[in-house]
Amino acid sequence: MAQKPSIPKGTRDFSPAEVAKRNYISSIMKHHFEVFGFQPIETPSFENSETLMGKYGEEGDRLIFKILESGEYYEKAIETISTNIDEKTVLYLGKLFTSIFASIRKNLKDSMIDSFNHQNKFINFETIQNYILNNIPILINNSREIPYLNKFEAKINEFFKENSGLIAIMILQKDSFFHKDGTFEAFQITDQRLLEESLIKKLKDDLVLNTPSKKLTSLISEKALRYDLTVPFARYVVQHQNEIEFPFKRYQIQPVWRADRPQKGRFREFYQCDADVVGSTSLWQEVELVQLYDAVFTQLGLGGATIKINNRKILSGIAEVIGAKDKLIDFTVALDKLDKIGEEGVKKEMLEKGISESAIEKVQPLFQFTGTVAEKIEKLNQLLASSEEGKKGVEELQFICETIEKLGLQTAIIDLDVTLARGLNYYTGAIFEVVSPQVAMGSIGGGGRYDDLTGIFGLKNMSGVGISFGLDRIYLVLEELGLFPETVTATSKALFINYGNQESLYAMEAITKLRRNGIKVELYPDAAKIAKQFQHADKRGIPFAVIAGESEMKEKIFGLKNLVSGEQVKLDFEGLKNALK
Repeated sequence: MAQKPSIPKGTRDFSPAEVAKRNYISSIMKHHFEVFGFQPIETPSFENSETLMGKYGEEGDRLIFKILESGEYYEKAIETISTNIDEKTVLYLGKLFTSIFASIRKNLKDSMIDSFNHQNKFINFETIQNYILNNIPILINNSREIPYLNKFEAKINEFFKENSGLIAIMILQKDSFFHKDGTFEAFQITDQRLLEESLIKKLKDDLVLNTPSKKLTSLISEKALRYDLTVPFARYVVQHQNEIEFPFKRYQIQPVWRADRPQKGRFREFYQCDADVVGSTSLWQEVELVQLYDAVFTQLGLGGATIKINNRKILSGIAEVIGAKDKLIDFTVALDKLDKIGEEGVKKEMLEKGISESAIEKVQPLFQFTGTVAEKIEKLNQLLASSEEGKKGVEELQFICETIEKLGLQTAIIDLDVTLARGLNYYTGAIFEVVSPQVAMGSIGGGGRYDDLTGIFGLKNMSGVGISFGLDRIYLVLEELGLFPETVTATSKALFINYGNQESLYAMEAITKLRRNGIKVELYPDAAKIAKQFQHADKRGIPFAVIAGESEMKEKIFGLKNLVSGEQVKLDFEGLKNALK
């Protein structure tokens, strides 16, 4: 049975028309990136796991796609975990078995001699197995002079119970304990080593099964698909610091992957388009990035895009003022979900994270924080009067917003949103988020200041700031609003009709010259029915057909037919070239 073709959830195929529209967006971004002085770089689609893990908070780490090691990765993981069963453990297990078997010999001998003298009974399988089942906890407990094995006590107990029958059979393989003349023969377990090995394997398997998933993941996966472009960029800066001239302005347009729940505007594979500056603490960089957002969205036709701005120092100050400084991450992660789960949902999550009701009551004004940017800044100055860090954040915000107001924006609107938290742990200063007022799509851009992201890779005091454009969401917004120009197409400008080999050679000579002039044209590959060729052009959305038949060859001209209006004219090559430009 043939396999039904499909793709993973949260991913997409793109048609030629869709790719053309995506390229239209990215070309506008590239143009403005370069106008603002940013240079392009690229990094690998996957990084070492240690590069990514721990940089995005607990929730972000769960959304990172891990790549399984090649080959027998699981066996290697078992081997690594099993090193906890080392030679010292094996030695102690041997001592434990010797101690337990000595107890069995002594206690079973005394019991059986007494039984033999009084009841004249001989030892059998059931007697031995029952003795082990009834006494093994006591026997193990009597061996507590081997404290190293205490952590394995439950499993050893379980092992002896499961193997009580095997041990009984091994004992019975020798002659009976008692000969008919009444003499007793002490038994020896010659296969004791086999039991030890069996128990060691059981303990190893148990260690693997009870290994936390996080630790097990690190053993079977050393690489991961990149979650964003910022952390790989920080790694790039540190790795190539001797080749880079600082401040370094870079842009990067590449796909990223997140194991998120797919929904409208949220994908597991999507493109990020980032612009970052590292090596400068100047707030003029934040001002330029706001202008960059404005320039791109204005040219895309998204007038009125709202650029929300906040500062992580303000959030830290609020957490300090309400007495929840030790819960800063939990506070900001919950606050960042306000637009998704609402005020009550945020409060509930804060309570679940251990933030007190009195602290939550103090942040109540944040949920109804209204007014102009200047009015909001004044309110924050009053709220954070007792927090030095908070006041520093307000000061930075005030500079950015007042400077933008003086310079002016083309079509974008800047708004101070004090609930904007951006759940990424590495932001330390200004944070941005862009939304389209016309379409409910979530953010179509975001970013912020990170003072020491490169520090995690060994390069201290390298401040940076950057923004990201969500290409996929921007595409959906432009599509929904009908903002793609009609000229955005991936198709050819004209299709040359194929009348046979001689005519095709004449056509190809013209096609070659037109292509050298940057005009997109093509020849239908087969000398099929003319109607079929015109139909092909129509389905492809090709606006013109070029007729180059026998009569056109003789006159050294071309027939150009407009497939929309039906109008047809005869032109020489220069006329054809000008008409198709």
